Amino acid sequence: MAIPEQVEAYLASQSEPKQTDLRALHAHMLAAFPDSRLWFSDGTNEDGKVVANPNIGYGAYTITYADGSSREFYRIGLSATTSGISVYVLGLDDKTFLARTYGASIGKATLTGYCIKFRRLSAVNVDALQAAIRHGMSVDQTGYAIPDAGRGGEA
Repeated sequence: MAIPEQVEAYLASQSEPKQTDLRALHAHMLAAFPDSRLWFSDGTNEDGKVVANPNIGYGAYTITYADGSSREFYRIGLSATTSGISVYVLGLDDKTFLARTYGASIGKATLTGYCIKFRRLSAVNVDALQAAIRHGMSVDQTGYAIPDAGRGGEA
């Protein structure tokens, strides 16, 4: 199954109101970053064991591990959780950035080093959430913003 079809099946499998919120976030990502790579992970490892929640990813960057190995991964991820929705903003070197920058304005959400968790989209300030997403899509491999990267299309 092609990635867009996997994403649609995942979205369709979600109960309301989570499905509507995820669809709104997905539509925003596709409109704001039409040239970015689309990912889907069903949450299973190579052995078929469930190791994470399924997630939709957007954009790409290279993760380099302590042992020197590396792999490509998405910049922004969306996932339904038992308590709501998680938006993953990956590739940030400063693990306090999200909380420092958006904590006071984002609304009813929990912010960690790379994750924004909330129960409903209506509980958060969508402008602040979109700003965090734009920042995540615009950070280069050294942690600095790429000029013009958050205006649609992948950097």
